[in-house]
Amino acid sequence: MQGNIMMRTLYASALYLATFCLFEHQSAGNQSASPSSSPAYHGLASEARSNGGDPSAMLALAQASTPEGWRLAKPGYEFQFPQDHGPHPDYRTEWWYLTGNLQTADGKEFGYELTFFRYGYRSPAQRIPVKSRFVIDDVKFAHFAVTDVRAKSFHVAERTSRGAYGDAGFLSGSRLAWIGDWELDLRQKFKAKAENAGCAIDLELDPEKSPVLEGENGYSRKASNGDHASEYYSVTRMRTQGSVVIAGQTFQVSGLSWFDREWSTNQLVPNQAGWNWFGIQLDDGSDLMLYQIRLRDGAIDPCSSGKWIDRDGHTVDIANGEFVLQPTRFWTTADKRATYPIGWRLTIEKLGLDAEISTPVENQELNVGVRYWEGCVRIKGTRDQQPVNGKGYLELTGFGTDSPEARPYSK
Repeated sequence: MQGNIMMRTLYASALYLATFCLFEHQSAGNQSASPSSSPAYHGLASEARSNGGDPSAMLALAQASTPEGWRLAKPGYEFQFPQDHGPHPDYRTEWWYLTGNLQTADGKEFGYELTFFRYGYRSPAQRIPVKSRFVIDDVKFAHFAVTDVRAKSFHVAERTSRGAYGDAGFLSGSRLAWIGDWELDLRQKFKAKAENAGCAIDLELDPEKSPVLEGENGYSRKASNGDHASEYYSVTRMRTQGSVVIAGQTFQVSGLSWFDREWSTNQLVPNQAGWNWFGIQLDDGSDLMLYQIRLRDGAIDPCSSGKWIDRDGHTVDIANGEFVLQPTRFWTTADKRATYPIGWRLTIEKLGLDAEISTPVENQELNVGVRYWEGCVRIKGTRDQQPVNGKGYLELTGFGTDSPEARPYSK
């Protein structure tokens, strides 16, 4: 998930990187006024060409976009795989989000996150051909983190790039996204690799279930009113094997990963502060996604929801009023600028689920321009009065002191 907290940082970084791009764009603007020929899987430009200029179709396209020309997420999007694993440049923001829990043969545990972000700079209506390689359509970002559970250590890095020289981008050959030597590939299986300061991952990921369309057939509302929504799917269970490197020492690992994909244009509304997101893989073969969008007055937005996926891929929608999340444990950063609820009690009556969610490592905060907590968690409880355990990932945003109203939970 994403929202205005993270997007403020991405937008600020995009403006910084785009300053020179704007100058180049203005100086080169008289070279051509023809539309861009850059490819898009489901772009507005390609849709406009396919309808032959039909006025009613063109009106529908106009209503589905912003005045600047960015496409809005709407119900009824027709997902296609593997095409939708690739970029959607007609939407302003997008990300490829991998998290996972891994272990060695002797039980040493690790968690990891590798995320690639795309933030649109030139809208489809602005993409006139130019000669300068510094005129970009989007800015590329990536976050990389590894948790060493036994050592209780957390390693984090981030990268930002224009991609002007091919050093970063989306969809080239087998590469879905990359920045330098950090990349996500798709051939017969997914591959993920990244390295920073003696910490690295090199993983092969094989989906055990088909992509799950989150929300309403992939249309995920982020607010109760308006066009604040995303197109959202998840690959909730990916058998993973490969290597993790910590301080130059290599460990052969296996485990499970979770892959989240979203793209959108409009983000959270002003009265929303942040979110709590849970991706859980239970040992009975089922998976669970839950998210709560928090309002600045401490309430939970009614559009918050979730989805349960059984071992065979069948799903059950979970509405906001059908699950209860109560924080049970908090952690405060060393600089006292953020306090995160890192322990939870979860109850979902319709699933017969009653569980405690905890983390083996308290400090899994990414302070990379934006501050958020994203880390591995453990689940222990009962389902239909039978013991159930699991692992997963928890993401918490909007808990920093720069937005104290975004912290509805207190000790």
